[in-house]
Amino acid sequence: MPVKSASQSLKPKTDLSLLVTSADIKKQQSEQSALRYLNGYRPDVVEKIRQLVDANALAAHFLTRYPKIHDVRTDKALYDMAITLKNTYMRQSDPLAKVIFDEKISVSHHALGLHSYVNRRQGNKVKAKNEIRIAAHLKHVPFELLQMVVVHELAHLREKEHNKAFYQLCSFMLADYHQLEFDMRVWLVAEEVGQSPYA
Repeated sequence: MPVKSASQSLKPKTDLSLLVTSADIKKQQSEQSALRYLNGYRPDVVEKIRQLVDANALAAHFLTRYPKIHDVRTDKALYDMAITLKNTYMRQSDPLAKVIFDEKISVSHHALGLHSYVNRRQGNKVKAKNEIRIAAHLKHVPFELLQMVVVHELAHLREKEHNKAFYQLCSFMLADYHQLEFDMRVWLVAEEVGQSPYA
C-alpha cells in the first residue's frame, strides 16, 4: 500500500469553483448597496427586486413596464413640459424662470433634480427667480419617470419640505406619483448594478 506524502495528506478536498472570490464579494456588496434606494419599502417587495437582480433579469422586467424612453431632449422642451404642468395644477404659485437639464447633478448622490430660489440684483432691484434643474442623465428614461421628477420639483415651489402636504400635492398633479417614484428607484437599482434597461 503506497504511503501518502505529508503534502498530499494536507491537500484540501474542496472544489475550488465553489470558493467565494473577492470579485464575488464586491458584486454582492454592490448589489446590496444598490438596494438602498428601496429602503423603507416592504421586505417582500425588496426581495422581489433582489431576485430579479440575482437572475440578471431586472432590465427585462423594467422594459415590460416601460418599453421606450421619452423624446424631451432640449431645455426648451423640458421648460415647456414643466410650465404646462405648473399652469394646469399650480397657477397661483410663484413664477418659474428656468427649467434645464444639468450635467452637474449626480444621480449617484440621490439627486435627480434640484429646485432653487435665486436672488439676482438688477440695478437697484433684487429679483427672486425659481429655477429647476433636472439631472441630464434623465434624458434617457421613460417619459413617466421624467414627469415624476418634474412634478416633484414643481411641488417644492409651494412646499419646501417632504411632508404630507408635499406628497399630497405631488399626487394631485400626478395620480400615480407614488408608483412612479418606486419605479424610478427600481431604475436606479438597475443602473447601479449594471442592468440598465436602456443601455
